[in-house]
Amino acid sequence: MTKLDQLIEELCPDGVEYQLIEKICDISGGKDHKALKEGEIPVYGSGGVIRYVDSYIYDRESVLIPRKGSLSNLYYVNTPFWVVDTIFYTKIDENVISPKYFYYYLKTLNLAKMNTAGGVPSLTRTLLNKILVPIPPLPVQEEIVRILDKFTALEAELEAELEAELEARKKQYEYYRDLLLTFDDAPMMNLGETCRLKAGKAVPAANILSSLTDEHPYPCYGGNGLRGYVALYNQEGNHPLIGRQGALCGNVKYASGRFFATEHAIVVTAGNKYLPRFLYHLLSYMDLSQYKTAGAQPGLSVSRLNRVKAPLPPLYEQQRIVDILDRFDVLVNDLSSGLPAEIEARRKQYEYYRDKLLTFKEVES
Repeated sequence: MTKLDQLIEELCPDGVEYQLIEKICDISGGKDHKALKEGEIPVYGSGGVIRYVDSYIYDRESVLIPRKGSLSNLYYVNTPFWVVDTIFYTKIDENVISPKYFYYYLKTLNLAKMNTAGGVPSLTRTLLNKILVPIPPLPVQEEIVRILDKFTALEAELEAELEAELEARKKQYEYYRDLLLTFDDAPMMNLGETCRLKAGKAVPAANILSSLTDEHPYPCYGGNGLRGYVALYNQEGNHPLIGRQGALCGNVKYASGRFFATEHAIVVTAGNKYLPRFLYHLLSYMDLSQYKTAGAQPGLSVSRLNRVKAPLPPLYEQQRIVDILDRFDVLVNDLSSGLPAEIEARRKQYEYYRDKLLTFKEVES
């Protein structure tokens, strides 16, 4: 039996009381900071620290809860701080609840789902005050905080290691990609001579679903990759896709099978001189954004891309390069089997154990 189990069995074997937030803390609003002088006190908004000043609004432990904007951003603070009007701070009754325990419990709630506004996401004091919080005895709370502090540090360390490994793999991939896709003796030809480039067609946003269904089985690609799923397809086969409008124009994705390409994506058909997958790697390497038009809404035209010159190595050489780069591509980018999936799995594991620790049977009245 763990120490936590022992404490629960000794101090609250029949369950714990749940209390409204308004009974355990006061939720207060922030104030303007513009007139404050520079200093060492952090000023928090809903997105985090925005500057440092010479005054504080509160100097005890607190949990900061966004009022507008990024509602899922919660902050635990244990040093003096200032907050602006987009975020609440809490004056917590520490005789009843540990501030750090309160923070961990609020993290289990999806506050973004409590959004009360149609435009900028918003939370109100009235809504927050009616949230019920389990209140086990303080020794139980302290043990939970100890466990989660340790687990949080371990999770952060593991995630940092995985992020570093992912970054190393990306650099390794880029090194081999640059090496393999630099040709000294391959003929250079215009893309329009070796491929067919054509923009997709417009589709109403209402016709695009966020998830795949039997009625909407075809992926829909826009200028920056997958947008959702639609009922009809307008392309079939293996094709690189080039984003043609906006800040991300020139980015390259890859689509296979039956799919729909919108007017913001240029579909590249390889013909018989290129392997589609090789062409995807090559176009990704070529930094096509350099050919965009200037202006408030940058864009890439098919006519301009048709004149871009690209190397044309033999097909057997293309296949050799594809075999190498695809292995790196899966490891780096495939969310179902690569390092990003491992990072996501670590986060989910942490959230699972945190939520389990903070789930209590409610004591019967």
